[in-house]
Amino acid sequence: MTSPAFPPSRAAALDRLETFVPGAGQRYAVGRNADPGPGCQSAVSRLSPYLRHRVVTEAEVVGTVLAQHTFDAAEKFIQEVLWRTYWKGWLEMHPAAWSRFLDERDAHEATNAVAAAERGETGIEGFDDWARELVETGYLHNHARMWFASIWIFTLRLPWALGADFFLRHLIDADPASNTLSWRWVAGLQTAGKTYLATRDNISRYTGGRFAPRGLATQALPLTEALLPPARPIAPLPAQAPGTPALLLVTAEDMHPESLFDRQTRFVAAIVAADADLLWGAHARAFVRGAASDAATRVAHHFGCPAQVSAKLDAATIVAAARAIDVRQIVTAAAAVGPVADALAQLAPALAKEGIALATVRRRWDSAFWPHATRGFFAFKKQMPEKLQDLCCA
Repeated sequence: MTSPAFPPSRAAALDRLETFVPGAGQRYAVGRNADPGPGCQSAVSRLSPYLRHRVVTEAEVVGTVLAQHTFDAAEKFIQEVLWRTYWKGWLEMHPAAWSRFLDERDAHEATNAVAAAERGETGIEGFDDWARELVETGYLHNHARMWFASIWIFTLRLPWALGADFFLRHLIDADPASNTLSWRWVAGLQTAGKTYLATRDNISRYTGGRFAPRGLATQALPLTEALLPPARPIAPLPAQAPGTPALLLVTAEDMHPESLFDRQTRFVAAIVAADADLLWGAHARAFVRGAASDAATRVAHHFGCPAQVSAKLDAATIVAAARAIDVRQIVTAAAAVGPVADALAQLAPALAKEGIALATVRRRWDSAFWPHATRGFFAFKKQMPEKLQDLCCA
């Protein structure tokens, strides 16, 4: 079920980046909100699945853009890349928002009204089309995602957590932080009292008149909730023992270890875990399966070690792989809040019982930006120019 629109390889990602970069300035800034429909040329990059799984990295994408554009010219696009980073950093410090989403999702029943909305059978022009487009393709333009979420919450008055779950089950770029916190923002939970209202005129304008739905809500009263716990500090990670032979573990959270570890790192072998149980829908699972095969080939060539794809990320699989090559250290990229991070947290003590250490390495990009996601995005973005100069243009 691999989407032909998103070939799951790094070569495809780099081709798409190269094609997009000339338009990352004015063309993107002017046209980014327009959704011309599936199969039509758009001003957006369509790099989101590759960034989501770090088939290409944020630093790589922004650095490539800044090699052809000034920061001011490409600021709108760079901001969109940084929104993903901001959401991840914020959720890393407020993991209870993710737990609360899961609890709310599980507390609600999937009513007939929810089922009709998911099938695209509400009778609302545009909304029904986007529901079917999402299920069929695994993708929606970002502006359509906002319209859809607003109509779901304020016109249909359906539980926001079930809408967020619907996206997670079908988006090829399904991401715990971006998806959960964007839905919370539309609902008025993320920035308390600030909501997003989809309107007929706005939808008509930015879909080129394709849709002009009637009967939409005329106000968006914010949802409310109990206060989340205070922010927790971003935790330090267990260090890698330099020079120690290791098994490289690649997960769906970071599929370009070549840019995280240097060639001198002593990897005896690598395992690329494409665990379907840690992903939500068929589109994302198919993409990750293909990207995992691509990553295994790249890793074997780059690090000069055998690499294999595993369908599981569990203690039994990883212990067996470590014992087969007689190593006592496993090294992996740090994962942001979500199922993979939970799996790694469970894996560490299980490995320790077998005398195997799990070292996790956080990217400089995340270390530089995440601690600044303490307030709103516009305070966060003040860090952009200086840090981008260091991370992308050094």
